[in-house]
Amino acid sequence: MYAVIETGGKQYRVNEGDILFIEKLNAEADADVTFDKVIAVGKDDGIVVGAPYVDGASVAAKVLKNGKGKKITVYTYKPKKDSDRKKGHRQPYTQVRIDSIKA
Repeated sequence: MYAVIETGGKQYRVNEGDILFIEKLNAEADADVTFDKVIAVGKDDGIVVGAPYVDGASVAAKVLKNGKGKKITVYTYKPKKDSDRKKGHRQPYTQVRIDSIKA
């Protein structure tokens, strides 16, 4: 069984036991979270698609850790204007493990 969930403005196809890096959640490590925005649930006998979400479906997960990704460099400039800017950015993330899918 699998599910398609929406979190952080993105959609993820998840199975039980999967480990995901998603947009940062307001949850501490070792906390349990529930994703209620389930777009689709795939079973052995077919797929159930919601409009926009499947009623009564949820996905339970456990937060493993919060962290920041690798640093990227953002450089913008305007040619011939003596104007440039260099910045760094590290995107925060939350690592979760999918425990169960309730359809």
